Parts: sequence; C-alpha cells; structure tokens
Amino acid sequence: MDRIECQWCRGQNPTDAQTCLICGAPLDMRNKVSESGWREAPRLRDMTEFRFSNSTCQVEGELVPVAEVLLGQGDAVFFEHHVLLWKDEQTPLVAMNTGGGFKRTLGGMPFVLSMAHGPGRIAFSRDAAGELVVLPLHPGMELDVREHAFLVASHTIDYSFVRIKGLANILHGGSGMYMDRFVTAGAPGLLMLHGNGNVLERYLQPGEKILVEPGGFLYKDATVQMQAQQMPLKTGLMRHGMYLAEMTGPGRVGIQSMYVHHQSDE
Repeated sequence: MDRIECQWCRGQNPTDAQTCLICGAPLDMRNKVSESGWREAPRLRDMTEFRFSNSTCQVEGELVPVAEVLLGQGDAVFFEHHVLLWKDEQTPLVAMNTGGGFKRTLGGMPFVLSMAHGPGRIAFSRDAAGELVVLPLHPGMELDVREHAFLVASHTIDYSFVRIKGLANILHGGSGMYMDRFVTAGAPGLLMLHGNGNVLERYLQPGEKILVEPGGFLYKDATVQMQAQQMPLKTGLMRHGMYLAEMTGPGRVGIQSMYVHHQSDE
C-alpha cells in the first residue's frame, strides 16, 4: 500500500491525506532548508487535526495558536497550569509532583504542573505570537526544552529537569539556567512546544559545534552537549563578556527567532 512520508516527523500517512495524522504538518510542502542547514518548522494550518493514542488535537488560529485536545478514555496530558485556556466541566485536573521544590522556584520554573484525564476536552495557549511545534517522541528518546516553552505533553512521557551552570543570557552569565527534560520509555509520546516568532531546527553531526544566543534556544536532543561559552568584548577601556550556548552534536537543535532572555537565579 502506497504511503506519504511526512517531511517533519517521518510519519507514514495515507496517500489522500492533506496533513500528517501524527504531527499535523502539511504534506504538500517540502522541507525549507537554508544553506547553513536550518530547516523551518512547519506552520500548522488553521483547524488542522492529528492524533495521539486515543486522543485528537486540533490547532486553532495561527498568530497565537491554540491546541484543543479531545482526550480519549485512559489518556492524560500534563502542562503548566497558566497555559490552560478552557476545559469541559467534567474533565478532571490533578496536580503532579514534579520534585525539585525550592530549586525550581529559584530557577523561575513552575512549582506545580497539572494533569488532565480523559474523557473530555481541554485547550491550551501561551501569551505570545509564534508557532506550535509538534514533536512525536519514539520509545527511548530524550529531549531538553527551555523553561516555559512546553505547552502540553502526553502522560506516556516522563518529566524531570536539568540545570546548565553559568548561562543565563547574552549579557549576564548568572549562575545557570534550567531546562525541562522529557523522556519516553517503552511507549511513544507527543510533546507540543510554543516557539516565539519562527522556529528553526538543525541536525548536528558528531563533534559538530555551533554557538547559540541563549534567548533563542528552544530545544535539543539530550545527546547534544550544551555549555556556557564566554566571548570577551572590549570597547575602549571597557571590557564586556558575551555569553553564548555552545552546542556539540550529535542531535537536533531547535531555535526561535524571537529572543526571550532567562532570568538569572543569582
């Protein structure tokens, strides 16, 4: 049976499908890749639908996209509580135990994550213009995401967080920044992120390095090593330091074109 492969997630789709049933990417558009190797994340069309497990997600709007999820029986999703836009009255919510406590508060990360259980409808959005990035995670995958960028994740994904010491933003080294870490075990999962502005992705070969402005960093495979790199700048008698994120492959790196700077946890 003939199938159409999605250029974004490599999912297999029926030949009559217009958008990917796994991630929602348009199937009639080829990858747009710059000469340096950055490819554009697909801009999901208004009212696009895709599925995960027993549930369906529909994307509404394009400027500030909304992810409306119809949760099937036995399915659940988790999220930062302030991204909730609306929900059915009967859709139950519970608080997740994220661990980290005081460290999470110092790092500016949400102290509480919420989980919604099916059946029922629930919708999410963030207070910024940008793109909804859909990342299906196969079993055994690990992905690191900048704080306050993930919109919603399926319950089959394990959640934790990691800290990168010495990196806050381009002007201040600070004492570190935190990232959400999402890991799948024996079952696949679905992760949705909100990227400010436009989102670009690049695959780094083993040992390949690039320097990224920390405010533009969005996500990376856990196999990509990330550390602070200070570049001294001198103007007259003044000496300043520019702090960049050094990324070393192998793996994917995602960036957003609208910079958002982390707050130092000093």
